[in-house]
Amino acid sequence: MSMEPIALKEWAVAIRALEQGRQIVLMRKGGIVEETREFRLVSTGFWLYPTYEHQKRELLKEPFHSELDRTLDSWSPDAREVEISCYAKAEADLEVTDPKQLDRIRDFHIWTDRFAEERLKWKRQKPLHVLLLRVYKLDRPVRVPVLDAYAGCKSWIRLMTEPLPDAISPVLDDAEFERRAAEIRARLTFHT
Repeated sequence: MSMEPIALKEWAVAIRALEQGRQIVLMRKGGIVEETREFRLVSTGFWLYPTYEHQKRELLKEPFHSELDRTLDSWSPDAREVEISCYAKAEADLEVTDPKQLDRIRDFHIWTDRFAEERLKWKRQKPLHVLLLRVYKLDRPVRVPVLDAYAGCKSWIRLMTEPLPDAISPVLDDAEFERRAAEIRARLTFHT
């Protein structure tokens, strides 16, 4: 598997859920400082770069509050390195424009309905991207420096230090990933 030094920035608590196999989706609209002002899938394979800003308890379902606490306890705002523990391949980039579609996949992610609705409403003319990710866990996490170039509200960064993992393995086996992906696709394309 070829791995470019491209990373998608995402809440650390969401990356943990992906790493634990608790979800296979991410929802994106784009960062405030995105060059195009909207989300684009710049690479189908990428590292998951954990971010700690903007994670809010009230935007997570209650069962994930303790995971957020553990995530925040493990981080210092003065940290000079971040730990990358996962690589992902986007198996699908599904565009969502209807709140009913989001309602149908509420059981497949860690966020509250409020979070999902706010993401959909922001930049209303643009679709919400629901990414179906095949996630691979590194046997040993890789530490990369926190650089000023990585800061800001943007989705994608090019890592200056390329992570070189010893070994990686899929979080979910092929059958389980395909089962979940098929169910999410069916729910998003179902019309009433």
